[in-house]
Amino acid sequence: MSYVITIDGPAGAGKSSVAKRVAKSLGIKYLDTGAIYRAIALLLAKSEIKPESEDFLREALSEIKIELRENSVLVNGFDVSGEIRTPEVDELASVYSALPVVREALLGLQQDQEKYGSIVAEGRDVGSVVFPDAKVKFFLTASPEARAKRRYLERVNKGKEANYDEILESIKHRDKNDSQRELAPLSVPEGAIYLDTSDITEDEAVTFIIHHVNEAINNHNEAK
Repeated sequence: MSYVITIDGPAGAGKSSVAKRVAKSLGIKYLDTGAIYRAIALLLAKSEIKPESEDFLREALSEIKIELRENSVLVNGFDVSGEIRTPEVDELASVYSALPVVREALLGLQQDQEKYGSIVAEGRDVGSVVFPDAKVKFFLTASPEARAKRRYLERVNKGKEANYDEILESIKHRDKNDSQRELAPLSVPEGAIYLDTSDITEDEAVTFIIHHVNEAINNHNEAK
């Protein structure tokens, strides 16, 4: 039996690291939808294609090839894994991902991943739009301060410059944009299990999710 697990939530809630570990523990594929949008936003910005230039956007999107590997993201053959994990690209992704032409172009790409077996998909609308019929859905969140601290430490630990106040302001701005956009706004998907990670460890979040996934699978098998 193949199945989809979705993990939605705002920037910095720990979705990516938790989703990777859950997928590895369950022995299934991990789909980082956020990386896809960041990669697209980075390339469009570098190509100086403005969000309001719909015709140019459509043409550019038709020529972009994205490849997700275990530890890297390739756009047209170039590894952009490091470039897409910055506050600047977070802002770009928030702007471009709100555009119908961008979301339409990438929806099919994301949904096609289900053909290759069970997956853990994480993002901001995977449980509500991309995989509304997912077997188990989760919504991970945390206070803006907790998320900013994680982003700050993440950058410092990588030897990069970081300013906590700037990161916090960026997260609050991103939250506002993501929750107020007209198309696929950030929201708790119907039927999703809510988990606030502000005061729990990553290990605890992973254990919580795996417990609920195993419970759902066991209930499904017993119902057969």
